[in-house]
Amino acid sequence: MPKRIKPDLLLEKDAWASGAVLVAGLDEAGRGPLAGPVVAAAVILDPEGLLGLDRVDDSKRLSAKARAELCPLIQAQARAWAVGLASEQEIDSHNILQATFMAMRRAVAGLSLAPDRVLVDGPHAPFRDPPCRTVVHGDAISLSIAAASILAKVHRDGLMDALEARWPGYGFIRNKGYGTPEHLQALARLGPCPAHRKSFTAGRLGQLPGLLL
Repeated sequence: MPKRIKPDLLLEKDAWASGAVLVAGLDEAGRGPLAGPVVAAAVILDPEGLLGLDRVDDSKRLSAKARAELCPLIQAQARAWAVGLASEQEIDSHNILQATFMAMRRAVAGLSLAPDRVLVDGPHAPFRDPPCRTVVHGDAISLSIAAASILAKVHRDGLMDALEARWPGYGFIRNKGYGTPEHLQALARLGPCPAHRKSFTAGRLGQLPGLLL
């Protein structure tokens, strides 16, 4: 079986070689859930400060424990990092793609250093300035994007844990807003709460047995 390739700095090195100095990785977490915001993170890595970051990988490949351990290491060693989010209401008003772009723009705007190049996960660029390079499956290819994926995931999971306390009964601390059987059963029993994306749950509600519309 071939060895699985981990994210590296090849794309960042291409950008540096072309004249870019500050290269940010950009990724999001939470496009698919039925509840909670979509969160984006931007990270500018320091090529001279990568101690302990050899374990950085696509957040989906890592356990929650590994992500929690790596998050403060990334934050401590990055030249700059920031998160941005778009709320459930913004998702309902603008659609999930546009809300994701909003979260990404907010993350980049929140950086303490302005990047002159951005490596963004996926096929779509959320802005033109600074210039973006879109990278499909970028969180498995670029170390900067992978680092951003971890920060976005950890931040969003923390928000969902907080929503568990505010809106108990949906299992947010376990499902993080995704449409698990437990979550769907809770929706059938309780109906949606203010943390739910109405545009996502509307199509599901009529399919849930026992829900009084």
